[in-house]
Amino acid sequence: MRDVLQTEDLEVPEGVEVAIKSRLITVTGPRGTLTKNVRHINMDIQLVKGKANKVTLAVWQGGRKHVACLRTIKSLIVNLITGVTKGFQYKMRAVYAHFPINCIIQDDGRALEIRNFLGEKLVRHVAMLDGVTVSESKAQKDELILEGNDVQNVSQSAASIQGICKVRNKDIRKFLDGIYVSDKGTIQTA
Repeated sequence: MRDVLQTEDLEVPEGVEVAIKSRLITVTGPRGTLTKNVRHINMDIQLVKGKANKVTLAVWQGGRKHVACLRTIKSLIVNLITGVTKGFQYKMRAVYAHFPINCIIQDDGRALEIRNFLGEKLVRHVAMLDGVTVSESKAQKDELILEGNDVQNVSQSAASIQGICKVRNKDIRKFLDGIYVSDKGTIQTA
């Protein structure tokens, strides 16, 4: 059944500025500026100014799947706000049984070189996406820390690192080597 009108509201916190122009959302905060293009979804997005700034999302005459897009876009805006206020941090651990994996950080944290994976001579290169930096952990051995403002870029960079270290042509129950995400969170903790 189609609903006539479905809405979602989102409070904008202090110190964060949201601008919306033709379904192009720009969020500015202390850590920088992020933009998200949601023109592919038919939805009313309005910024209500007042005592507390508020973003209102509305779907007219929407079916079940169309109404589900409301919560998706609200979550995307929440992630943008979290990114410009706290930032995102992914921790990855190098796991190996016999051959130690060597991770070499290049270009001031914008690229990663992986050597000696399963004793192979092949050198693997992973370039980080825009705004993502990789560094070695001071507290933990064989741990990489990926940091950035955009959660999609940080998580895709982590997935690229994990995907390039995939064991092929062997029994993966025995060969558990690789670089895996061990922790997800924000850079600034509350």
